[in-house]
Amino acid sequence: MTSFWNEKRVVVTGGAGFLGSFVVEQLQTKGCRDIIVPRSTDYDLVQMDAVKQLYSDGTPDMVIHLAARVGGIGANQANPGKFFYDNLMMGSQLIEVGRQRGLKKFVALGTICAYPKFAPIPFKEDDIWNGYPEETNAPYGLAKKMMLVQSQAYREQYGFNSIVLFPVNLYGPRDNFDLATSHVIPALIRKCVAAQEAGHATLTLWGDGSPTREFLYVEDAAEGILRAAEHYE
Repeated sequence: MTSFWNEKRVVVTGGAGFLGSFVVEQLQTKGCRDIIVPRSTDYDLVQMDAVKQLYSDGTPDMVIHLAARVGGIGANQANPGKFFYDNLMMGSQLIEVGRQRGLKKFVALGTICAYPKFAPIPFKEDDIWNGYPEETNAPYGLAKKMMLVQSQAYREQYGFNSIVLFPVNLYGPRDNFDLATSHVIPALIRKCVAAQEAGHATLTLWGDGSPTREFLYVEDAAEGILRAAEHYE
């Protein structure tokens, strides 16, 4: 049986990462026979020449852009400039070269960090423009948010087919458990294991206990991305 994906040639940036590995697996399950996962050692997507080379080598019908320079609170605090620049350049250049090369569809992943610090809970999609993000996350969040601006502008001027999806915090198998760069669920798991191994009766977390978080299972996120890629213009 043929499917939407059978004849598609798809580049998945970040396809070897946490979320990307599940996207690649689901593409294979759906019958996609031609999947390109660029490695950072071969294509530094911060550099325009590397982006152009990727399009020349891969000749994709679709790009699913999941690659990101990202980390937890500590990494965000230590690398605000690098996180802003690298993420801005990757997204902007992949979209621009895709437009130049006649790419049929560009699917990008934004971040919940792009939403305002004081957005009402639960917030709505429209709230994304109603304030400045939390300061620690702002460089990363705003860099990713610019893909939404660029996509809207390119659709209006060039008719370029580009969509940007904004998932909540992800969790699941293959997550990053590095204490310096992990997000909250793997970091909490590490803390729990360390406390148990050390025989501690208590566990110290972050903050005052009042923040709320929303989480999405990584395989559900991968399924949502591919549904949007297939059905959402």
